Amino acid sequence: MHKSRLAAFVIDTQDDDLNQAKQFWSKALGQDCKEYDSNNFSPINTPSDQPHIWLHKVDHSSRIHLDIETDNISAEVDRLKKLGAIIFEEKEKWVVMEAPTGHRFCVVNPQRSDFNSSDQVNIWDK
Repeated sequence: MHKSRLAAFVIDTQDDDLNQAKQFWSKALGQDCKEYDSNNFSPINTPSDQPHIWLHKVDHSSRIHLDIETDNISAEVDRLKKLGAIIFEEKEKWVVMEAPTGHRFCVVNPQRSDFNSSDQVNIWDK
């Protein structure tokens, strides 16, 4: 048995720096950007009971992808493969997958602080 749920919306941006993306998305969503020690990532403030929103500087085309958080990455990857997803790339701390529709998403360790205590997670039998 393992658990998973939507952790975050990640706005991948191909800009050389994140300032333009920070200015636009913080104003569009009515939320400030949090201070974060990275030139490649910037979180936008969201209420604690909502998925995180991250800005991510990337080399590929700009797009938005989902992060699915889980307490067992390998079990979640196996579950999603049975649904037709494929592994696109394995990173050190997460797995990039591709849905049958061509959309890429990441399977990550728990990101939101209430993951273990929330009743808003999916519980999957093996």
